[in-house]
Amino acid sequence: MVKKLKQMADKKAASAGGLFDSALAGTVKDSAQQIWLAGLGAFAKAQEEGGKVFEALVKEGTHLQKKTQGLAEDKISEVTQKMSKMTNMAGDVSAKAGQQWDKLESIFEERVSKALNKLGVPSSKDVDALIARIDSLSAQVAKMGKAPAASKAAPAKAAPKPAVKTAVKAVAKPATKTATKRAPARKAA
Repeated sequence: MVKKLKQMADKKAASAGGLFDSALAGTVKDSAQQIWLAGLGAFAKAQEEGGKVFEALVKEGTHLQKKTQGLAEDKISEVTQKMSKMTNMAGDVSAKAGQQWDKLESIFEERVSKALNKLGVPSSKDVDALIARIDSLSAQVAKMGKAPAASKAAPAKAAPKPAVKTAVKAVAKPATKTATKRAPARKAA
């Protein structure tokens, strides 16, 4: 009998194990079905609201782009202003440097002029004045030379030559003296 009870207990355990297996399989099947349905629902919701989310992201991106461009333009204008200030400053500095070079050049020319005057070298103004005087004297000599030729007198022809030589010598000597006298006048200027 014990054997029979044991066999019956084994049969009941075997049939209960089959029930347990079939209950577990059903629960797993139901869970899997629910998970599948939840996934489909999430996909449908994401698809439905995805357009809305996309549009919201586009709006936010546009807003951020405008904000970034505004900040960039502000920075560019600041840099432009700084560069224009630096350009103005550079212009001022170059103008001052140019003025200093002009001063230096005038001082150099003045000193060279003084040194040349001390050595007795006439300046270009002195030479120009001498040339002008020589031209005027040459014109006067030419006029004097024409007048005696018209009278055809021999003594008249001989007289102008010594006068011309002494006139040229007289003009040349005061001109060199005035050239040396003019140099100190430039010192005062």
